[in-house]
Amino acid sequence: MSLVFSADILVQIDDVDGMRGANMSTVIHKKLMIVLLFLVIAFGTVAVYCNSTLLVQVAKVSALQQANGELQRQNTQLEQHLSSLDQSSRNASVLGFNAVAIYDSANQSVVTVQGSKLVTVLTLLGPQQSVDSIVGSGFVVDYGNSDYVLTNFHVVDGAVNITVTFWNGDAYPAQVIGNDALSDLAVLSFNAPTVDLHSLDISSSSSLRVGMPVVAIGNPFGLSGSVTFGIVSQLGRTVQYQSTSTTFTIADIIQFSAPINPGNSGGPLLDTYGFVVGITSATASSGQGVGFAIPSDTILRELPYLISTGRYDQHPYVGIQAVDMNYQLAQASGTNVTYGVLIESTQTGGPADKAGLKAGTQQVSIGGQQYTVGGDIIVSINGVRVVNYDSFSTYLERNALPGQTIQIGIIRAGKPLTLSIVVGSVPSQ
Repeated sequence: MSLVFSADILVQIDDVDGMRGANMSTVIHKKLMIVLLFLVIAFGTVAVYCNSTLLVQVAKVSALQQANGELQRQNTQLEQHLSSLDQSSRNASVLGFNAVAIYDSANQSVVTVQGSKLVTVLTLLGPQQSVDSIVGSGFVVDYGNSDYVLTNFHVVDGAVNITVTFWNGDAYPAQVIGNDALSDLAVLSFNAPTVDLHSLDISSSSSLRVGMPVVAIGNPFGLSGSVTFGIVSQLGRTVQYQSTSTTFTIADIIQFSAPINPGNSGGPLLDTYGFVVGITSATASSGQGVGFAIPSDTILRELPYLISTGRYDQHPYVGIQAVDMNYQLAQASGTNVTYGVLIESTQTGGPADKAGLKAGTQQVSIGGQQYTVGGDIIVSINGVRVVNYDSFSTYLERNALPGQTIQIGIIRAGKPLTLSIVVGSVPSQ
């Protein structure tokens, strides 16, 4: 029994030892699982933290990239805005330009135009002819790789023995090869060495604004190389001048405040960058400090014709005589329209007459001046408001050519109408 018991005990003891070994293995396994689980959790936490940190950094970088992109976009817009501004509008202050630099750059291009013309003088012995000297200004321009002198028509109208004298005293004979009385322009050809040729650059006068500073260089009273400056007083004026044979009306004129005197005619009108924006043409005889110039857009439009054909025949013509409307004329006409132009007469067979525009029929006196009322009042061209005769003639000169059809808005007997007119060309004088 004891042996059996002992065996049983041994067996039991062995079983207990086996159970203990199994339990220990289980415990160790569980501990390992716990450690592994802890490590997984730890690594997961670290990974989540790192990932979240990385996402934050990525988000910050993305935000910075977006901000940088927005700044670049705004910078691009600013650069585009600045580049879209024309040169004159970026430097339009009277105190912001250097007249000395402009003069130094342009003076060698300005010439004195001289010559003589026969004039008829009435004396007690009857008409007598005499020779008058002429003096004016001009400046060198380049066209088709050739140099010419541009001046006013009225400076060389009827002149002979014309010469051009440069700033250094070098003088050369010149000939008129093209002219246009209706724009007061003339082109002269001459032969001179390259050393005397300094052509000026012509810029579009469309960039001019009222109040911008301008410089005029010319030869007032024969005093060569004189410079003066002022501001653009107004644009789109219409002026008249008397030539040797007739009176001309010139549209789309620049009015400026630089002092102008006889001899200045034909000289360049320059902007703050030294570009030609006009050619000095006349001064108001009844006032001081009021000058007029042909705009450079007219020069650019006509120069090829004047050089190649000797004339320009593309001026628009509608064939009316008209006056500015005002309050007094409106009262006399029985209308409340105080702007536009009142047609006093039309040219028989002219464009306006053919289109059916009506002229005035009744004479009235206002302030000692006679007017013909009752005609159509022009208030628009192609939908653009016509304020007065200046705006009417300037619009035509800038936008219409012979043969084109334009739409004229009128007021007739208090009612608005629109008529189509085929533009004609100015009849030969």
